[in-house]
Amino acid sequence: MNQEIVFAQTLEKVRRLAREQGNSIREEQVRESFAGLELGEAQMEMVFDYLRKHNVGIGEPGDQDAFMTEEERDYLQMYLDEIEGLPVCSDGQRTAYAMSVMAGDRAARQQLTESFLREVADIARLYAGQGVPLEDLIGEGNVALAVGVEILAQTGQAPGGSFDGKPSEACGMLARRVMDACEECIRERAHQEKNDKRIADRVNRVADKAGQLSEELRRKVTPEELSQETGLSGKAIRDAMRLSGFKIEDIETDSKA
Repeated sequence: MNQEIVFAQTLEKVRRLAREQGNSIREEQVRESFAGLELGEAQMEMVFDYLRKHNVGIGEPGDQDAFMTEEERDYLQMYLDEIEGLPVCSDGQRTAYAMSVMAGDRAARQQLTESFLREVADIARLYAGQGVPLEDLIGEGNVALAVGVEILAQTGQAPGGSFDGKPSEACGMLARRVMDACEECIRERAHQEKNDKRIADRVNRVADKAGQLSEELRRKVTPEELSQETGLSGKAIRDAMRLSGFKIEDIETDSKA
């Protein structure tokens, strides 16, 4: 496999491990992860710098709130205020709830879900500053939590289902599902932003060409004229017009089809 790909995959595994440890990782853990790549000390320092810039503490906890906006801090406080009255559960209590859920106890589903709501917020905070508002991260995390609890319930009803671990492992499964949901939300947002930029670039390119030709002719131009004079395909021009909502001001058109 290409070394650059292995490096990128290893870096992502290290970031994931750090998040699982509260955005903190020991230096020896990082070095062990990259041992197979035989990086020089200067390259390892670049890795450590990258992690620090992404709010990962090396040998110490990272500042979870460093990348949160004032609005996100306000939302987080509101969220925590809303669940303040819920009991704080120990790992043993959660395991007992998970066991009851897997045994078919419907009331235990709500108890297990409520016991994880604070943890959803804690996990979401680890992903702040990566292009997705904290409110959305918490929302996606809560959906993933609900689905995870439902998986536990279905597993109990049908042995051999989606979750085949012990009740004591259920809490780890729920936390991983919340993390996965946050990461998927960030990936989807980045993909959407990339698509939006590509669309904007296409529209701007056609608009710029139309503006130049319109200035030469001292009037609006038709799509056919624009295609003939600039070499842009008719499809590219029509697509740009549709994507802009037919608001490229220098193109004359009588139809929005």
